Amino acid sequence: MSNRVFDIFAEICKVPRPSKHEEQISKWLQDFAADHQIECIADEAMNVIMRVPATPGYENHEGVILQAHMDMVAEKDGNVQHDFMRDPIETYVDGEWLKAKGTTLGADDGIGIAMALAAITDPNLPHPAIECLFTVDEETGLTGAMKLQDGMLKHKRLINIDSEDDGQIFIGCAGGIDTLAKMHYEPVINDQMVNDQMVNRLAIRLSVGGLMGGHSGDDINKGRANANQLIVWFLARIWPQTEVQLAAINGGNLRNAIAREAEAVIAIPMAYKEQIRIEWNHFVAQMEGVFGEVEKDMRLELETCDMPEVFIPAEKAYRLIMALCECPHGMIAMSKEMPGLVETSTNLASIKMYEDTSLPCGESRRGVVEVNTSQRSSIEASKHHLKWAVEQALSLACDEVTHGDGYPGWAPNPQSELLEVVKKAYSDLFHAEPEVLAIHAGLECGLFLEKYPYLDMVSIGPQMYGVHSPQERLSIPSTNRCYQWLCQTLKSL
Repeated sequence: MSNRVFDIFAEICKVPRPSKHEEQISKWLQDFAADHQIECIADEAMNVIMRVPATPGYENHEGVILQAHMDMVAEKDGNVQHDFMRDPIETYVDGEWLKAKGTTLGADDGIGIAMALAAITDPNLPHPAIECLFTVDEETGLTGAMKLQDGMLKHKRLINIDSEDDGQIFIGCAGGIDTLAKMHYEPVINDQMVNDQMVNRLAIRLSVGGLMGGHSGDDINKGRANANQLIVWFLARIWPQTEVQLAAINGGNLRNAIAREAEAVIAIPMAYKEQIRIEWNHFVAQMEGVFGEVEKDMRLELETCDMPEVFIPAEKAYRLIMALCECPHGMIAMSKEMPGLVETSTNLASIKMYEDTSLPCGESRRGVVEVNTSQRSSIEASKHHLKWAVEQALSLACDEVTHGDGYPGWAPNPQSELLEVVKKAYSDLFHAEPEVLAIHAGLECGLFLEKYPYLDMVSIGPQMYGVHSPQERLSIPSTNRCYQWLCQTLKSL
């Protein structure tokens, strides 16, 4: 039944659409609407709304909104050459799974778009009036949902097609807020150091790779390692015992993805060479003991390298490592109301180094270490308490800590009329009861409620694993079932 869904998804995969760069996919959607003679508008944010009338016999039925987001998380394996601004996503079938070659697949949420478009262009599917809302920048800021103007949506029921679990209906989600911290420093240059100090030192690169990573909401309670944490833990371990100089530390990428890779470059006195190797071997064995059952492909490597040209001043480097050690990461609390639901969490998402180019010409250049974290909670107060805890930790080293605007959670409504229709559609098709849950990941539904407080909403989607990482895969049978479920729901509204 859902061959049309996969055909449309294949076309979507040809269109570049990393978060904050949705120009091409927004235009593609508008062209799709024009080709199918569908009413379509695009707002200033590049959100796209399509409207199709009710089919015969459904003219007096209340309409519904089908909603998905255009953007995708742009992650790739370190050895893969791929330009997300130009190159199509290369997909392949592996048994019952659809995967991508070394990159994120983008089924989150391209498959949601494909299902909605397949439904509104199916001439044999009876349904009430439908609005399709396709938003931009869901993954890195929920910008499209935030900028959606009042009065754009006409209907009072909304089905979000952005969940990732087969046979489950989500009726609530966590709110979230991001934190950005920066440490500025004057680099210490090699030729400013005592010569014999450098001659008697050894440069070492520490690297962590092969981790599963994943979604910082859905996967935060699955015991996966964070590459940033592993690097920091080792540096903190050796710092009191050796005269470490830190030249570089980088890890992670996106604020809503658990860091899969990280590395640091250090210099140590030659006298500590064997001690560092022994400590590293002990550390690797310990991490394999902690994470080995989950992280089957974890790689922790130590190798000598060329001596760096510049270093972070010793005191600032020490304060940075201690601050990162203090910065919380992972699941903080489980929900008391909904068993199995993560209530509060935080993600030490990325650590990046770069040169500060904002200074006037002629002034000494400064280095910057930038740390990104993301806090989530279904309790608003807990979200802010965790934000402040992260701020206090990072302030040990960082001279600038700021927080994003954040986004609200979506409070569950177990009495939802739409929920009952969607549940019955599932049981009629598959002779089983779907699970009704809330999700720790952020959905746009909370923002829609701020502007359209009367909306009755649910979220569904096919089975996916490894989203926000190159291990992302989409279940083909589950996609077939989910599309049947969506069609049955539309018939029943």
